[in-house]
Amino acid sequence: MSKPLKFMQSNASNPKLWILIGVSVAGIVIYAETRRRRNGKVLQREDFGAFVHRFELKPFPQPPPPAARLPLTGLTFAVKDVFDVKDYVTGFGNPDWKRTHDVAEKTDGVVTLLLMNGAACVGKTIMDELGFGITGENKQYGTPTNPKIPSFVCGGSSSGSAVAVAGELVDFALGTDTVGCIRISASFCGIFAFRPSHGVVPMNRVLSNSPSLDTVGWFARDPSVLHRVGHVLLKLNSVEPRRMRRLVFADDLFQLSKVPLQKTVHVVKKAIENLSGYQSPKHMNFGQYLVSKIPSLKEFLQQPPNSQKGISIFKALSSVMILLQRCEFKINHEEWIKSVKPKLGSNVSEDVLAAIKTSYDDMKTLYKVRTETRLALQSLLKDDGILVIPTTADPPPKLSTKKGISSEFRDRIFALSSISSVSGCCEVVVPLGRQDDCPISISLLTFHGADKFLLDTVVDIFSALQEQVSIASNSLSPFADTNGDMDASELLKEKGNAAFKGRQWNKAVNYYTEAIKLNGTNATYYCNRAAAYLELGCFQQAEDDCSKAILLDKKNVKAYLRRGTARESLLLYQEAIKDFKHALVLEPQNKVANLAEKRLRKLIS
Repeated sequence: MSKPLKFMQSNASNPKLWILIGVSVAGIVIYAETRRRRNGKVLQREDFGAFVHRFELKPFPQPPPPAARLPLTGLTFAVKDVFDVKDYVTGFGNPDWKRTHDVAEKTDGVVTLLLMNGAACVGKTIMDELGFGITGENKQYGTPTNPKIPSFVCGGSSSGSAVAVAGELVDFALGTDTVGCIRISASFCGIFAFRPSHGVVPMNRVLSNSPSLDTVGWFARDPSVLHRVGHVLLKLNSVEPRRMRRLVFADDLFQLSKVPLQKTVHVVKKAIENLSGYQSPKHMNFGQYLVSKIPSLKEFLQQPPNSQKGISIFKALSSVMILLQRCEFKINHEEWIKSVKPKLGSNVSEDVLAAIKTSYDDMKTLYKVRTETRLALQSLLKDDGILVIPTTADPPPKLSTKKGISSEFRDRIFALSSISSVSGCCEVVVPLGRQDDCPISISLLTFHGADKFLLDTVVDIFSALQEQVSIASNSLSPFADTNGDMDASELLKEKGNAAFKGRQWNKAVNYYTEAIKLNGTNATYYCNRAAAYLELGCFQQAEDDCSKAILLDKKNVKAYLRRGTARESLLLYQEAIKDFKHALVLEPQNKVANLAEKRLRKLIS
C-alpha cells in the first residue's frame, strides 16, 4: 500500500483531515470552473470593467427661480483618463505614467463646464495605453467588456467611456479622438458619438497624443443628450435659421463595408424621402474627387492598378495621419519614454517604438496635406452638404486574438477614420441596428465649423432612421434567382460582352443582370458581370459575383483572379493572396496570378 493511502487509513477518524481534503477539492473545482468560463463565455465584471477610478463630482447649484434649470440637470457622465481632475493623477492608461506624475492641481475646464451646467461626474474610465490602439484592450488595467457583444472588443482608445455609456452606467461620457478613438468605439458598442471640428473644444488640461489630430469628443445613447452636451461644450446658440441639407454618399467607401447597402445607404435614403428640407441625395466616387484636390498627397501614393486609384488615396491619407501622429507623439513624449522605459502591452509597445524611431523631417508637407484636405471638404460640401460614409469597414474582432488585428483591418478602418482626423472636420456616428449580431453604424461628416448643423441633423433625422432600420431588418432577404430560357440568356450575355468591349460598363452590367435573372446557375454570367463591376470600381459587388461564380464552378480561374483583384482593392490582402494562389493551382503558368501574388506579399512585408 502506498504511503498516502496508509496515512489516510491511519487518520480516517480525524475530522481535520476530511476538512482539509474537502477544502482542497473545492479549490480544484472552483479553479477548473473559472478556467472553463474564461475559455468559454467572457466573465461579466462589475461595471463592465469601464472605470479606473470611481468618485463623484457634484454639479453646481441650480440658479434661483425664475431662472431656467441648468441644461444638463439630472445627467451623469464619466471622463477618459486623460482629463485632469483635481487631487487625482491623470493616468494616460498606464501605471508607469501614473507613478511618475503628480496629482492634478485643477480640474480641466471642459469637465468644469459640464458641472456648471448641471451634470454630475462619477469617475474616470479605462483607455488604451498612452492613447495608442483601436481595440480597447489594456494589458495593465484590464479590457472593458463590450456590453452589446461581450466576446468582442469594444474599440479604443476611448474604450471605457464608450462602455460606460453602452452599459447604461452614465448618460454620456467624454473621450478624445486622434485616429478614430471615439468613432471606432462608438461603432463597436452601437452608440452615438461626436467628434467636433478640430480646435473648437479646448484641451488645456487634457493629455495629448498628437495635438494636430486630437479632439475632445463625447458619447451618448440618445441623440437628444448628444445634442444637449454639444450645445454646452460648443457654446452654441439655441436658435438658428433652418438650412437645406444635401446628403452625398461616398459610394467607393461603402465598397469597403461588409454590411449590405440595404441596411445602410438604403435606410438613410428612405429616411429622408418624406422629410422636409432635404434635397435629393447625390452619389459620388469620393476617392477620385480627392485625387484631384490634394496634390501634396502624391508622394504618399503607391502606384496601384488603374481600377484601384480611388481607394489608394485613402491609404495615402491614412499614412499621413499615422505619420503625423507618430511625429507629434515623439516630440511630446520621447524624453519620458526613454527615461522611464514604461512597461507596455505588446500591441501598444509596437506603436510607441515606431513613433520613437520615426525620423520624418518634412512636417510642412504633412500640415499642407491637412490644409488641402480641409479645403477639399469645404469645396465639396459648401454650406449645406453632408458626406455619408461607413464608420468602420469590418465588425469588431474577437477579444484576445493571439495574432492581434491584421494590417488589412487597420488599413480599412484608417481609410475611413483618416478623413475627419486629417481634415479636422466634424463627424457624428449614428447606430443603425445590427448585422450578424454585431452593431453597425454610419458616419455623417460636414465641413469644419458646422458642428451645430451636424448635431441638429442627427436629431432631425433619427426617428425616421429608426423606422427604416426596423423595416430593413424585417424585410431583408436574399436575392432569388429565376431560371429561364437558355437561348435568351445567352443572347443577353453576348450583348453584355459587346457592351463591355465598347467600354460601356453600366450597360454591360445591365445585360449580364438580365441574363442572370433568366438563368441563375451559369457561372460565366456572374464572372463577366464581376469584370464590369471592377471597371466601375464596385469592388464589393465584384467580390460577391465572383464568389457566386466559384460556388457554381470551382475551376473558374477568371473568377479567382477577379475576386483577388476586388479583394486587393478592398484592402483584404490575405484573402486576395489566397485567390491568386488558387488560380495558380488551377493554372500554374498564369502570369497575372503570379505577379499579383508577389506584389501583395511584398506589400504586406
